[in-house]
Amino acid sequence: MYEAEIDNKIITPYARDEVFADEMRIVLRNCGLIDPENIKDYIARDGYKELGTVLTELEPMKIIEMIDESGLRGRGGAGFRTGLKWKFTNQAEGKEKYVIANADEGEPGTSKDRLIMEGDPHTLLESMAIAGYVIGANTGYIYIRGEYQLAVSRLETAIQQAENLGLLGDNIFDSGFDFEIKIREGAGAYVCGEETALIKSIEGERGEPQVKPPYPPNEGLWGQPTLVNNVETLANIPVIIKKGAEWFSNIGTETCPGTKVFTLSGDVENEGVIEVPMGTPLREIIEDFGGGIADDREFKMAQSGGTSGGCMPKTLLDTPMDYDSLAEIGMTLGSGALLIMDETHCIVDMVKCFMRFFKHESCGKCVPCREGNTRFYNILDKISQGEGALEDLDRLKDLADTMSKTALCGLGQTAPTPIYTTLRYFKDEYLNHIEDKVCTTGSCRDLTAPLNEGQNRRERLWK
Repeated sequence: MYEAEIDNKIITPYARDEVFADEMRIVLRNCGLIDPENIKDYIARDGYKELGTVLTELEPMKIIEMIDESGLRGRGGAGFRTGLKWKFTNQAEGKEKYVIANADEGEPGTSKDRLIMEGDPHTLLESMAIAGYVIGANTGYIYIRGEYQLAVSRLETAIQQAENLGLLGDNIFDSGFDFEIKIREGAGAYVCGEETALIKSIEGERGEPQVKPPYPPNEGLWGQPTLVNNVETLANIPVIIKKGAEWFSNIGTETCPGTKVFTLSGDVENEGVIEVPMGTPLREIIEDFGGGIADDREFKMAQSGGTSGGCMPKTLLDTPMDYDSLAEIGMTLGSGALLIMDETHCIVDMVKCFMRFFKHESCGKCVPCREGNTRFYNILDKISQGEGALEDLDRLKDLADTMSKTALCGLGQTAPTPIYTTLRYFKDEYLNHIEDKVCTTGSCRDLTAPLNEGQNRRERLWK
């Protein structure tokens, strides 16, 4: 039995099950149960079997139909139907085609793809080879953030092992299909999680988003048709082929089938990466998997989807966590980052922190994002210092409307989401800072705070 060492503690799958007993593990099915550096462990759990089935028994269009009927949607954030993307790339004309696994994972608070690659690298390789066969590509790239050196090492080992056994390379399974996989490490740019910026980075150019159309399935890497899928998305493919589209579509919700991997962090008793059916209520995730709010404090907010995600108040605790349910209330599921905060956190200070991040990570190519995030930060900083005016709230809203409609890529288009949702659900806290010159948590040093637990927290932070 493979054991993982976490913080100098040996964690077996059984020890993990005591905490996360109700998980439904499809994407993470092998993590913790195999030695990721031994291909024989993966093969013993039917690894590469579906690749063999695909290459020897199934036509590309049959696989596309299966993926589309399963209802699988991209797990990188946009939620686009995977089968349609594969179909578009399959039908596109080009001298050569490519498969890219987006493993950049630059979203703060997200580490699901890292866990997949570190714990089960062969699943990614098998899925990419299947995708290559379906769209007619002979080369795949894994674009991975440079900080993930353990994942890089294990992927390199896995690629070498697969090539040695003839599972990658020339004439796989005597089918006449050739497929090689290369690794490209990113330099830490958040914007390179956007597929066109990622493609430019692989080409050796500055990682900046491109105007669309054309879209990558028609004109991507080096101007050729390119399929770009997130690591989590790809990890579902072998299981769908093995168990069928109907089996997969019966998990989760009708419009968002399957499971979702969440990175649960913040003020909960149990932090970690979990996999649950799409549509699982937020309250259930926090209480059953997170163990509730730490230190017997009160829940204040959950941010879903990473830094550019929506900020959910207590009144939305029973919201199903899937793409469509969250979209209905102006939130996003995103990459699956789920940050939980208790009542000791200041909303204004928190959103200011998010805007500082976006100001730093904006590539600067388009004016709305380059100037808008800086302006967001300056207004919030002024409010946190007790110098804000009621007109500033209107300015934030107007700026958010402009950015969401005119920014070139998803970074600028979704950066206003925390602004929208906190103005909607936590407006009183903005008014406390502006009208009363009070930060109830004591997080904003230039404002006074009531002599309560928040004040004590502030004093501890200042020491």
